[in-house]
Amino acid sequence: MDATNILPENHRRRDTAGVVAAPPLLFGGALVVGFSLRAIHPIRIASVTGDVLRVAGGALIVAGVAVSIAVVLAFARAGTHVSPYRETTRFVSTGPYRYTRNPDYVGQTLLYAGIAMVANTWWPLFLLPIVLLAVDRGVVRREERYLEAKFGQEYRDYTARVPRWL
Repeated sequence: MDATNILPENHRRRDTAGVVAAPPLLFGGALVVGFSLRAIHPIRIASVTGDVLRVAGGALIVAGVAVSIAVVLAFARAGTHVSPYRETTRFVSTGPYRYTRNPDYVGQTLLYAGIAMVANTWWPLFLLPIVLLAVDRGVVRREERYLEAKFGQEYRDYTARVPRWL
């Protein structure tokens, strides 16, 4: 018999935030939908593909990747997992977490917007508010409840001094 079937419900749940999906999947899924819509009905940001649009988009991509790398390094230094599907063993408030409680999602937003700009299409940008709402409600709020339950006053003090976004 599987031991998880005889454990009480509260012992069967994993020690995670219980997010609806990993944010890269939410952003990536919206990009797929956006590029599919572009294939059906293209709506360009600029009527003529310009170097300025590509350079600006490229800069957003670089910035987004840099922020995400800083997040991974902060988690590695703290010795805890960055994945929302793994237990958080240490509370991270260093590196980019000094400025925002969600730097990785800020970085992913920059990357997403940069990709749309380089591709010269509005569709992913039209979908971005939906993605951000899904990340906020299905990921961020759940992570916040999890971290507050796990780290208590330390996390509450952190939320009092560091904004959720920028």
